[in-house]
Amino acid sequence: MEFKESQAIYLQIADYICDQVLLHNWKAEERIPSVRELAVQLEVNPNTVMRTCELLQQQEIIYNKRGIGYFISPDATKKIKLFRKDAFISNELPRFFRNIYLLDIELDELKPHFEKYKKSNFR
Repeated sequence: MEFKESQAIYLQIADYICDQVLLHNWKAEERIPSVRELAVQLEVNPNTVMRTCELLQQQEIIYNKRGIGYFISPDATKKIKLFRKDAFISNELPRFFRNIYLLDIELDELKPHFEKYKKSNFR
């Protein structure tokens, strides 16, 4: 995983974990890799992964079974989507709308591009 300097590493790891859930690689009630396993896999300090897990626990996306590890919450997908939709609508959509307005792009022009993107990236 390549980390961006513009965002804290523990937040990028949280995004990675959430992506795994949304892509159905990690399912509800499944155990996720241990803190140490993730730290080795992502080449980061275990304390950074632990900070990520604490954040995701607070958001009720994962939960801890003492002595066993972290598991994906039953409604994690729903919570991730709600959180990300709100963030997208607040942070990214205004810039997107501004650009399509300035470039005089009609929304129906975007649909074929979106369909092509979905096919090439998610299948």
